[in-house]
Amino acid sequence: MSAADTTTPAKVPPPRQAPPPAAVPDRPRRARTGGAAVPWLLLAPCLLVLVLVMGYPLVRLVTLSFQAFGQPQLWGFKPAEWVGFDNFSTVLGDSEFWTVVVRTIVFAAGCVLLTMVGGMALALLLQKVSGWLRTLINIVLVASWGMPVIVATTVFKWLFDSDYGVFNALLSRLPGVDMIGHNWFASGSQGLAVIMLLVVWGAVPFVVITLSAGLTQVPKELEEAARLDGAGGWGVFRHVTLPILKPVVVMLTTLSVIWDMGVFPQVFVMRGGHPEPEFQVLNTYSYDRAFVVNDYAQGSAIALITVLLLLGVVAVYMRQMLQIGEVE
Repeated sequence: MSAADTTTPAKVPPPRQAPPPAAVPDRPRRARTGGAAVPWLLLAPCLLVLVLVMGYPLVRLVTLSFQAFGQPQLWGFKPAEWVGFDNFSTVLGDSEFWTVVVRTIVFAAGCVLLTMVGGMALALLLQKVSGWLRTLINIVLVASWGMPVIVATTVFKWLFDSDYGVFNALLSRLPGVDMIGHNWFASGSQGLAVIMLLVVWGAVPFVVITLSAGLTQVPKELEEAARLDGAGGWGVFRHVTLPILKPVVVMLTTLSVIWDMGVFPQVFVMRGGHPEPEFQVLNTYSYDRAFVVNDYAQGSAIALITVLLLLGVVAVYMRQMLQIGEVE
């Protein structure tokens, strides 16, 4: 018998088994429900303020647009009479209303185009200057943005005054140009161009600051790679910078359309509280119908139509943002 036959084999210990996982206790349904209710509780004060501040005026606006409501009804001599869609049919059948609509759309489109192009150009230029100069320009932009609309309108009235206007004096220094005594508000097109500059001047600072913040999120590596591939400045902006800034640009464009479609104080104050027919935009036209002609029902109908037009702009904005979210 060999030594191998007499040797007893070593006993191998059985493998250790992992302990069974501890059962995770189910969270109480009350906790899940409470977590879902927290956002609504936080939003409740804001929603309450919106309902109190905007709820009643909006309901009253809709109600007036379906009634015959003038001074007799205002003073209580006659009760308000429901007329259905008569106010809307009267307004939509008026050629003057459609002239005002077209003028408002053209005015808003010009303001938005100048605001976005000028704001983008200034934001790109700010990326090329030194830090202290960028800070100084941002301070100036914030100061001009914070200036009250009435103050800015008064300054522009002085700048373009026919007798003492600085702008006419500067233009007259050019060879062969004589603008002394020129009245910019003698024609509707020139007067609206001045008001457009006023609106753009007040809107550009917000666009520049927002776009400057967005430009800091553009990766420098992508821009350098595009330049190495032979892209010029326009190519880098078109294929690298602009696609990354698209959500910001869409948001700013939508806000600019809403703000410029709702322009009122600039036109109202610039024309001394009585805008001429060639200066009327939708908001001033609605105001004149309500408080000058004393037809509050038609003024409310015009205001409600304006709200519906702006809701269409908001719908386009929401669709664009959803498409951007799906791509990302």
